[in-house]
Amino acid sequence: MQSPEKETRPELSTMSVQSVPTFPLRSTDEKAIPLIGFGTAEYPFGASRDTLKETIIEAIKLGYRHFDTAAVYQSEQPLGEAISDALRLGLIKSRDELFITSKLWCSDAHRDLVLPALHKTLKNLKLEYVDLYLIHWPLSLKPGKHDFPFKKEDMVPMDIKSVWEAMEECHDIGLTKSIGVSNFSCKKLETLLSSARIPPAVNQVEMSPMWQQKKLRKFCEEKGIVVEAYSPLGAKGAVWGTNQVMECDVLKEIAQAKGKSVAQVCLRWACEQGVCVIVKSFNKERMKQNLDIFDWRLSDDELLKISCWS
Repeated sequence: MQSPEKETRPELSTMSVQSVPTFPLRSTDEKAIPLIGFGTAEYPFGASRDTLKETIIEAIKLGYRHFDTAAVYQSEQPLGEAISDALRLGLIKSRDELFITSKLWCSDAHRDLVLPALHKTLKNLKLEYVDLYLIHWPLSLKPGKHDFPFKKEDMVPMDIKSVWEAMEECHDIGLTKSIGVSNFSCKKLETLLSSARIPPAVNQVEMSPMWQQKKLRKFCEEKGIVVEAYSPLGAKGAVWGTNQVMECDVLKEIAQAKGKSVAQVCLRWACEQGVCVIVKSFNKERMKQNLDIFDWRLSDDELLKISCWS
């Protein structure tokens, strides 16, 4: 196994609530992104729709300020209702205290469907703008198709240039503060960057100690793109997930030595790579634990062990 290159740990600024660090996006006029985001996806999508609003309100009470949703998750409307209630209850003073991300679904990844899709998202959220709007996948589906996993016969090649131009227009008219992508490889990013007027601020991808995305992270760092990790614990229980992360002996040993959980070690590791992390637990105690990762660090030896494990 090769030793990892010596990495410079990012300097993080802190927010007033729960001291959750933030990380700057590409330009100074964009709001800094909180390193921990609260994920609202659950498969099958919409499974917890009836209780999701109360869960999000509890998350706000605990100190979460970054919320991740998407058109396909069926969670935009409950999130919007939770934001309205949080304002009414005085849990937050202003919508501007929150960082809201949503995503363009593949069936709307066509030049003339992007703006209507974002308008629908904003209506669901009861907001005038989102902080970050992402292309969910680097592919298009036939309009009106919302199946996940995708059906092969519904897939069509994405015209990245024209779709991104529509994303740029959404930014220009103030419906989103930042634009980015999700699940884009280095090659797909190169294609996008070759014609982009506004480079993507974020690339949200699956990442965990088992799948560390080292090549992609290096590429994004060179291009000034913030990497955001979903499924940082290996997505145990999901159709695409694995329990290998949570059952890893290396992570268990580090967690025991630190007096932390394996999940907390995974999240702390990701943050120390300069990566934003989307966490998803609707259990109140685990929701608290997922925020308790900022007053301790992993040692260089522990980071080396994790880096070599994958």
